[in-house]
Amino acid sequence: MVVSITADAHISKGHYRPHIPQDLRALNLAAFEIVDYVIIDSEATPLKNISKLQPDFFAKGYEYAAGSPEAKSAAAKTQEENVVLESYGGEIIFTPGDIVYSSTKLIDLAPPSIRLETLLTLMDRQKLTFDSLRKSLDKLKGKKIHVVGDTIVDSYTQTAMIGGQAKTPTMSVLYERRDNYIGGAAVVAQHLRAAGAHVVFSTVLGDDELKKFVLNGLEQSGVECRPEIDPTRPTTNKNAIVAGGYRLLKIDTLDNRTISDEILDKLAKTVKGTPCDAVVFSDFRHGIFNRRTIPRLVKAIPKGVYKVADSQVASRWGNITEFKNFDLITPNEREARFALADQDSGIRPLASALYDATKCKTLMLKLGERGVLTCRSKNHEFLDSFAVVDNFVERLVDAVGAGDALLAYATLAMLGTGKDKDTVATILGSMAAACECERDGNVPITPGDVLKKIDDVERHANYR
Repeated sequence: MVVSITADAHISKGHYRPHIPQDLRALNLAAFEIVDYVIIDSEATPLKNISKLQPDFFAKGYEYAAGSPEAKSAAAKTQEENVVLESYGGEIIFTPGDIVYSSTKLIDLAPPSIRLETLLTLMDRQKLTFDSLRKSLDKLKGKKIHVVGDTIVDSYTQTAMIGGQAKTPTMSVLYERRDNYIGGAAVVAQHLRAAGAHVVFSTVLGDDELKKFVLNGLEQSGVECRPEIDPTRPTTNKNAIVAGGYRLLKIDTLDNRTISDEILDKLAKTVKGTPCDAVVFSDFRHGIFNRRTIPRLVKAIPKGVYKVADSQVASRWGNITEFKNFDLITPNEREARFALADQDSGIRPLASALYDATKCKTLMLKLGERGVLTCRSKNHEFLDSFAVVDNFVERLVDAVGAGDALLAYATLAMLGTGKDKDTVATILGSMAAACECERDGNVPITPGDVLKKIDDVERHANYR
């Protein structure tokens, strides 16, 4: 008995399908004693394999049989298969149909948690172990990274609920304290420094008290900051008003005007004259990056430097596709759909289209609670073109900054060597993002934090 399954690239029933990756589906089928071989079919239809194998019987589910509710839509494809079978004397048969095991209905009823199985299958395919992940983590140190991007100060104003006004729908809260965190591109620089890299950070700040807060924090964390001070704009601040753990309101103080030609010239000279292993453009669309400035800044990147771009701009008029021919880009799903004006495609077609549009070498598409999908080949029907890693958050506290942690650790891992570096980068980036989600506020993640997460995942894997 030979069982053929459809490759992931050809499954497009929903945005997040297939729920179970092709390798794991194949392994589950191969575990049955009655099954001799399993084929992951890279073709959209089984016609080629039928012609090669020439089975005596080709079995299909009842939903493809005449008289079933789904038969009309499936009839044309079934007829094509029947023509090939009849050409050599084969026969098509259908399952009885008394019980129909619809994967869609089963998943909708109770989606299985397969994050460990998916990870282990991916690691096995790439011949990775948890020890090799730990060794890769040790190799992140010593890289020279130049981060360019918008600084944001994330504030959390903690309050206690008092009540509401009787005459107007006005909420009343009691002020308790305000906690400020360095965010935006600045925390990307801090993550990289915490991971052991030597970091230069170029940004634009206002001439205000938050400027001092940012510069002091970066100095303490060991980041070499080269700020351009613009007294005509404030340092970007996003202040969340929190009561009893709930965010009631967010107050933004910012100016999204494009930077001046004078500041652009200075930034371009800094990019061109800073020796480094990688340049990271971290775009929040608060003035530094736009259609006027991006070509100039990209052109200034020294030859041979690894180029990375992250564009967190889905709520404004930014577009990750403006960063063309980069080595690594790390948008999230919303940003990808925004950039391509595509709200309908499944995740794999979406990632493939964005990969082609940006002409990048590696795309890590962040999927929030669903994890990360990495596209690493322009041949999108190649069985090994995609790598999927689920999220490993055990207790979600605050998801803000998870993408920044992923960006930092993925960048450093991609500077390594070996054909498995994109898989290692995806896994370590996902682990770092999970660590960030389990903390309140945007706090730099250390290799020790990621190492503990690896240990926890390995322990769960051993007792799954």
